[in-house]
Amino acid sequence: MMTKKTKWIIRICYGLGLLYIALFVHQPYHFLLLNTFLAYIPIEIAFHISPKYPRNTLLFWLGIVLWLLFYPNAPYLLTDLFHLSLLHPYADTGLIRLSVSMWIYFIYMLLAVIPSVLLAMWSMMQVTKSIVRRYNMHKRFAEISIVLIFTTLSSIGIFIGRFLRLHTIYLLISPEWVLKPIFNMWSWQMLAFVCLMTLLQGVIYVVLRVIKNTKSSRR
Repeated sequence: MMTKKTKWIIRICYGLGLLYIALFVHQPYHFLLLNTFLAYIPIEIAFHISPKYPRNTLLFWLGIVLWLLFYPNAPYLLTDLFHLSLLHPYADTGLIRLSVSMWIYFIYMLLAVIPSVLLAMWSMMQVTKSIVRRYNMHKRFAEISIVLIFTTLSSIGIFIGRFLRLHTIYLLISPEWVLKPIFNMWSWQMLAFVCLMTLLQGVIYVVLRVIKNTKSSRR
């Protein structure tokens, strides 16, 4: 269980981080401001979901649907790592350049990606646990099934964001404009991408579960 103090520390860190990006991170990496903000939203939503809260069943599921709509924005940040190529990291010799400004932007990218992906995985654990415990499901089977559904849907969302260039917010403000390209996007290459991203998320999730279970066994 994450404490209120920890939640506020995370909020403050993201607030300061977003302010820093807005003031000091310049093109072509200013996209980090919007992408990091969108990645934080499912983390914040998960702060308000637990097995017993919200008490109202409709509000509980509305919160989960809203979380799921924004969750893909966090693992989507992993695909932003391709933008590191804009730094032209290799010198004419074929070796990586020792440029302070280049390594600063490298750190900017990782500071946005790593905490967001790990905290988003925590949010998926929190949402999954809340569903399983609220409805007294068979813990192991239900958890695996729900995580597989979430990661698969998330991978589809990542494809939509990366290749169709559609943000989650478009689904809320202009769904009719979004639906047509989504219906036309299905192909073997698209499905292969979804499988790969599902595998990646699944591995990260399993690693975090192992770390969590190891800590629990030591208590």
